[in-house]
Amino acid sequence: MTRAHYALLPDRGVVSVSGEDAAKLLQGIITNDMDLLQKQPALHTALLTPQGKILFEFFVAKSGAGYLLDVAASQIADLIKRLAMYKLRAKVDIKDACADYRVIAVWGLSPQSHGKASGIVSFIDPRLPDLGTRILAEAALAADIASATNAMEATAANYDGHRIALGVPEITKDYPPSDTFAHEANLDVLKSVSFAKGCFIGQEVASRMEHRGTARTRAVIVESETPLAPAGKITAGDATIGTIGSTAGTRAIALVRLDRADEAQTKSTPITAGDVAITIRRPGYLESAAVPAR
Repeated sequence: MTRAHYALLPDRGVVSVSGEDAAKLLQGIITNDMDLLQKQPALHTALLTPQGKILFEFFVAKSGAGYLLDVAASQIADLIKRLAMYKLRAKVDIKDACADYRVIAVWGLSPQSHGKASGIVSFIDPRLPDLGTRILAEAALAADIASATNAMEATAANYDGHRIALGVPEITKDYPPSDTFAHEANLDVLKSVSFAKGCFIGQEVASRMEHRGTARTRAVIVESETPLAPAGKITAGDATIGTIGSTAGTRAIALVRLDRADEAQTKSTPITAGDVAITIRRPGYLESAAVPAR
């Protein structure tokens, strides 16, 4: 039986949010419901612009009396600045905790854990269990994760290949900040948005897209017989219908207008990325959610 794999993710970092108003602050601005943390160790969420575009996407994990946010390392300074802007006079302490924690992914068959350990926060990825387990480990403990999980060491690129095979997009890799709606990044299907909790920034737009079904663009898997290049345009005939995001050999994640892709397939119009013929495949979680191209 294949063992599990683990990889340090150097492109991810950690922000600490603590203080008596920490939960209230986050609840009022993020897309997901902080009350979920009463029954699960972590959630995945986003912070949107008032126009409903994704500024940041990240995990929120319980840690003692506060929370740890697992976020793209390149966005940490901007996220801290944005949270501080919304903080006003709330009793909240927001700090960069990258020096204190390392972000690790564990995935594959038969991972093992010896239980909770001091200095480690771990949780099954709330977006999709097949993604595996996320571990936020104090820097001094990160090297011991292999023995603690019975996992084989891998690379961040290996983990990206696993994520891409499942069709789960990530900000900065598959779409730029401030340019993509929550539904376009499949956050509605990946359990990253609560449409029942009440107000959050950008809620009006997200709710309208949910109830009217106006999300025509979705993150999907594209495959070819030759390696794909990131950031390439996807065309159907002469029309651009999408953009390649992160790649892993002959497979990639792309944002695609599914209505136009379906039309091209119906008409047998070739769909290509550059000069490479590609096949578009909806991720399994998107198919099982019965999300139509509208």
